[in-house]
Amino acid sequence: MANFKIAVLPGDGVGKEVIEAAMKVLNAVGFSADYTYGDIGWEFWKKEGNPLPDRTIELLKNSDAALFGAITSKPKDEAQKELDPSLQGKGYVYFSPIVRLRQEFDLYTNMRPCKSYKGNPLNLKEGIDLVVFRENTEGMYAGVEFYPLPDEVRNVLLENHKKMAKFKDVPADEIAISTRIMTKKGCERIVRAAFEYAKKNGRRSVTVVEKPNVLRETGGLMIRIAREIAKEYPDIEYGEANIDAMAMWLVKNPEKYDVLVAENLFGDIISDLAAQLVGGLGFAASGNMSKNFGVFEPTHGSAPKYAGQYKVNPTAAILASKIMLDFLGEKDKAKAIEDAVAEVIEEEKVRTYDMGGSNTTLEMAEEIARKIRG
Repeated sequence: MANFKIAVLPGDGVGKEVIEAAMKVLNAVGFSADYTYGDIGWEFWKKEGNPLPDRTIELLKNSDAALFGAITSKPKDEAQKELDPSLQGKGYVYFSPIVRLRQEFDLYTNMRPCKSYKGNPLNLKEGIDLVVFRENTEGMYAGVEFYPLPDEVRNVLLENHKKMAKFKDVPADEIAISTRIMTKKGCERIVRAAFEYAKKNGRRSVTVVEKPNVLRETGGLMIRIAREIAKEYPDIEYGEANIDAMAMWLVKNPEKYDVLVAENLFGDIISDLAAQLVGGLGFAASGNMSKNFGVFEPTHGSAPKYAGQYKVNPTAAILASKIMLDFLGEKDKAKAIEDAVAEVIEEEKVRTYDMGGSNTTLEMAEEIARKIRG
């Protein structure tokens, strides 16, 4: 039996609590691994000026996968104020640790399963079982932004695009630019990941979610590449939808969709929308993956107001561990976890506050673990 090296990154707030819950379930299923805990989050930003210390990067480089909890993230100005006084004025700038992880390890696939487990009172309707594939390293979240706008950047844009003329005389400190950068490679590999998943898991359709009628160049690139790749999978139905229309159709007819694929920002939007259809972020797990490494997480935040209360729903973190086991090839153990989660939800006996119950984070985890052992 394989003995995997797993980095555990609890992070901030309730991240620590839901990871504790997920570990109970991993132990119950008999997953053989060496676990090493690593530092990440707001505490390390305040003390060290780095929410993702180099020692944690090294830990991840020597791991097969990572299980990640949640982090606190605040706007630039607030982050600066909370930095230790000894670090003030030394050029430290806050960045999102999870975004850096995705880019540092080229975790280009973000996979978000959204399933309406029977008995969940928070389901919009029964029969929802879709998976969102979100490109994770480029698009609107590539991080190439400008404020104030440098003259060199403005001049290049003026020389190369006539629509920039309307901004010609806007003062540098009154204009900000965020770029949407998409590459052929980035589009190809996320679309192919979606089709390969559909093929291996008996999924009937893949729908690309874009806005090529307005974002003509970036959206057009994604659509052209997707159409070519779709030809290689004749048994899988291919569809396209605009992001705005998809927000409506997912609420109206979510059961009609199977696998959705989108660039970073659009994927972020539709995956949160899809999560709410099946109970909210307490049920929303994700995997950030390349071919050889993955970081697996619940997609909710650190929820500071609930920290220390062991109140929040651990299902998302537990399902994140299930996705991790699938990634590592431990299919039977992954299935055992999901089956146990489904059984506990359907029984309606043990529930956290969001589901109308009064059980704690760990009581929910212990009940899932009990189903696995039993």
